[in-house]
Amino acid sequence: MAKRFIDDVDVRGKRVFVRADFNVPIEGGRISDDRRIRLTVPTLTSILSRGGSVVVASHMGRPEGKGYEAGESMEPVRAHLEQLLGRPVRLVGPTPTHADARAAVLASKPGDVILLENLRFEKAEKKGCPDFAKQLAEYGDIYCNDAFGACHRTDSSMHALPLAMAGKPRVVGHLLRRELQYLQGVLDHPARPFVAILGGAKVSDKLPALRNLLDRVDTILVGGAMAFTFLRAKGLGTGASRVEPALVDDARAILELAAAKGISFHLPSDFVCAQQLAAGVDTVVEGPAIPDGWMGLDIGPRTLAEWASILSNAGTVMWNGPVGAFETPPFDAATFALARACADRAASGGIVVAGGGDTAAAVAQAGVADRFSHVSTGGGASLEMMEGKAFVTLDSIEDASELASARV
Repeated sequence: MAKRFIDDVDVRGKRVFVRADFNVPIEGGRISDDRRIRLTVPTLTSILSRGGSVVVASHMGRPEGKGYEAGESMEPVRAHLEQLLGRPVRLVGPTPTHADARAAVLASKPGDVILLENLRFEKAEKKGCPDFAKQLAEYGDIYCNDAFGACHRTDSSMHALPLAMAGKPRVVGHLLRRELQYLQGVLDHPARPFVAILGGAKVSDKLPALRNLLDRVDTILVGGAMAFTFLRAKGLGTGASRVEPALVDDARAILELAAAKGISFHLPSDFVCAQQLAAGVDTVVEGPAIPDGWMGLDIGPRTLAEWASILSNAGTVMWNGPVGAFETPPFDAATFALARACADRAASGGIVVAGGGDTAAAVAQAGVADRFSHVSTGGGASLEMMEGKAFVTLDSIEDASELASARV
């Protein structure tokens, strides 16, 4: 169901509470990846250009919830957001509901941008506290959720707050709308053939997604360390590679179910192997079985060629999880090559969507993020969508059809 959109709401003279996800990586006091901030700017610009004011709120890091912590302050975000918007952004605190913050918000005027201090400076945020939500509800005439990366969490500002603002417009912003359009659209109405790529370290992280995808996709490619649990289930040697022994039976059941459903399920046929995970070590190409003492750390050239051929004919590709230990060269080669193959497919008319987290980082490092149809800003949230889970945080956001009905 499409959700009511911020651009369809009259914001003139109104304060809009924008729940963003500015939980971005900061290294040496500088933001190393600003994508979540940049993609929220269209929402803020829409509000400001139409005569509204903005109160932006986000969590960051893992503060104790006992008040202000300098190391978890939103100040780096404030400075960066001010640059992106080209107008002043005022950070208020020391906590979101402190009297000084409340006074600053209530005194704001059209065109103002206020950023609340880290929501998690108050323990009530993680607890989903209704009383905390009621205090935040005073800050806005309109609630706008633009925090896809937090949509799978029932924190107070994500769930209790829009409930506390019942009777006021509750909408989605540009970032969240695009995420829902692409991710849900791909899952519900894919162009065929639909190919899913799943990688990463743990089968346990991806089992629910695999089960859900078996009812939706035509082809599944499984790489990364999780492939070895499946290879063990097929009776092949895995050497010193990472295996989850407790999940071998689950992996075997997935393989059997895929065969019963006629799903083309591909495991790597060769691997780039080493005796330790480190840069500059000696490597060999083996597979699909791995010799004793060796570990598979990337998919091999034969697998890469096979998978690139499959991708070249895909109508839709959804990718979650790198297929090798891409943080450590030379075991980044296949993940980056696969990213380029996906980008080529998108350029020739396919719909190609990458999940957030490590997948988004790998696509960015490969230099092809802008060539994908969509790169998600939420790793955990995008994975839960692949699992078929519904987000309770969106239940209280108005449906677009409700707005249409109200106009009849």
